[in-house]
Amino acid sequence: MSQDYIQFIEKVHRKTGIDLSQYKEAQMKRRLTSLREKRGYHNFKSYYNALENDSSLSDELLDRMTINVSEFYRNRKRFEVLEQKVIPYLLQQKKKLRIWSAACSTGEEPYTLAMILSRYIPLQQVEILATDLDVNALRKAEQALYHERSLKQVSPDILRKYFRKEGSSYRVIDDIRNSVTFKKHNLLADRYQKDFDLIVCRNVMIYFTEEAKRRIFKNFCHSLVDGGIFFVGSTEQIFSPQTHGFEIFDTFFYRKWQK
Repeated sequence: MSQDYIQFIEKVHRKTGIDLSQYKEAQMKRRLTSLREKRGYHNFKSYYNALENDSSLSDELLDRMTINVSEFYRNRKRFEVLEQKVIPYLLQQKKKLRIWSAACSTGEEPYTLAMILSRYIPLQQVEILATDLDVNALRKAEQALYHERSLKQVSPDILRKYFRKEGSSYRVIDDIRNSVTFKKHNLLADRYQKDFDLIVCRNVMIYFTEEAKRRIFKNFCHSLVDGGIFFVGSTEQIFSPQTHGFEIFDTFFYRKWQK
């Protein structure tokens, strides 16, 4: 790792609380080098000096670091498993559910969860916490207004039931919006809440180092109730889940061991 990049990630850590050393170096350095060069800076020192004086550059950097890519019902077949197998299992245990959508980006995932759950229990019996590192993404999530490209996987009946067209965009209906609470949270640094029945964290773990992943898995395990379910992305299969306190429930779904 070059000294220029080491000093850059140390300064970014102090400025934002985001520890880039916990991310896979090759991927992150390539992404940030591309952004830096695109903005005309020849090294990370000059790029950081510019960030200090330009909030739009800082916002752009944060967006690039936090990889905001999302859509409703992303990897739809996994959501079918959630609906057909996981939710019935959870509702056998209790009638009120506590759910955490971690690294939720611009909100498509937690709203998808709310839409699915609303067909099984009243939303007053569901608590959905949605968190992300990027406050700009969270602001967009709270607005709940989406371009049609985010709705590629949404069926016509779901579109009619849960969205209202506004110009060329679609807004999530209030019942679904009001069931989700958005908060800023850093998976690598902040305290984890407890007693969740379901934790969904998809398509972000692939960016972390193995050591960072181990710590995050341990924290997620502690955050789940016994028998709770952890749902990961389709490129994030956990090998040896038992070392983190999990057992396989279904492909990309893991259950916390019951004591």
